[in-house]
Amino acid sequence: MQVAGIRPRTVAGFMFAGLMFALAMSIAAAVQAQTADQVPRLHGYTIVKPLQGVTHAEVRAAVAASSTIPMWDYSVVSPLDSKTYTGTMIGRSPYFHGLRTTNIPTFLVPLIINLPDGGVFDPTKADKNCLTAPNDVASTLMQQSPILTNASFTFGPTFVGDTQYIDAFQRGNFWNTNVVTTGNSYHTMLSPVTTLPAVTVNIPAGQGATYNAATMFGGCGNIGVMDNNTFDGILQNTVLPSLKSSGVGPTTLPLFLVYNVVQGVAGDSIGPSNCCILGYHNAVGAAVQVYGISDFDTTTIFTGGGSITSDTSVMAHEVGELTDDPLGTNPTPLWGNIGQVSGCQGNLENGDPLSGTVLPPVTQSNGFAYNLQELAFFSWFYRQTPPGLGVNGWFSNNGTFTAGQPSVC
Repeated sequence: MQVAGIRPRTVAGFMFAGLMFALAMSIAAAVQAQTADQVPRLHGYTIVKPLQGVTHAEVRAAVAASSTIPMWDYSVVSPLDSKTYTGTMIGRSPYFHGLRTTNIPTFLVPLIINLPDGGVFDPTKADKNCLTAPNDVASTLMQQSPILTNASFTFGPTFVGDTQYIDAFQRGNFWNTNVVTTGNSYHTMLSPVTTLPAVTVNIPAGQGATYNAATMFGGCGNIGVMDNNTFDGILQNTVLPSLKSSGVGPTTLPLFLVYNVVQGVAGDSIGPSNCCILGYHNAVGAAVQVYGISDFDTTTIFTGGGSITSDTSVMAHEVGELTDDPLGTNPTPLWGNIGQVSGCQGNLENGDPLSGTVLPPVTQSNGFAYNLQELAFFSWFYRQTPPGLGVNGWFSNNGTFTAGQPSVC
């Protein structure tokens, strides 16, 4: 996941008109390049907003005082460079032999996005154009998804549990610790899960716009675009405080859901590489508040024929990453030139190397076939020698990676 805010800013705020103009130019260029058998696509990616202004000692104190969600620390020596890397994950250590099932109280918060040009994107309303009844309400589909409810997961030849997707991933991630499977007791669960009434977010003038995905890209419906900094400011300063009375706070995990809405970021120039942000996770405050935001996409207009954004794939990406890198600060040896990363990264963002790569669809009792993004294992990032810690000796949970990335980026 690319790190947000690393580019120097020369002005306060972000003139969203620049994004809109550049996006329009990108659209025009894509349409010009279109052939009879080629549909233009936008580039979709995710970012992370690392915890800032808070020391690790303060984080550990918050964890010890139970004033934030449960977290554990790890330390590993990478055989690639013989350096020691330390980091923090949500839950309990897979090496701990006592009670190792951790429940993270979770809130699913649908957001109705009102854009200044009149575009309204509501995940709680039926969309009979881009979805099929009875499975035509994005928020309901997310509630019933394998991310928030149990499904049967088998990675290759190995059954890892009837459980939620990210718990299944994390069990597979540390399968060869010889502790995970003992008594089937190692779990990191989003529980209880509470779905709150939708919250309406009004995007200010000049900070967002609506595009016709069908006309411009041969997709479905409309796509909304809004400024990331403006939107995240509204989440932190308005939405999260308003949810305190519903029980949302640092000891819980709020997951915000938008429908066919993406984001842009400030920069010297905005083009296909700067739009569109499909989701991100963030951590703020000394009593750390971790939260995630994901687009449930049905437009199918993004790179990879829509596979990077189809239905719950972005939420799988985000929840996977905030579980293994909740503060956005876990360092790794440099890796890159794979997945959504065209350069080099040095963080444990386990969705980025496989953005656009999904598992075989998982069909729930509602009959809907969910797309879940494949995620890279811990051993892949630290170049642990095969078989590593992962299930089947793999380095990702669907076997796309069978070894750690072999060299420094």
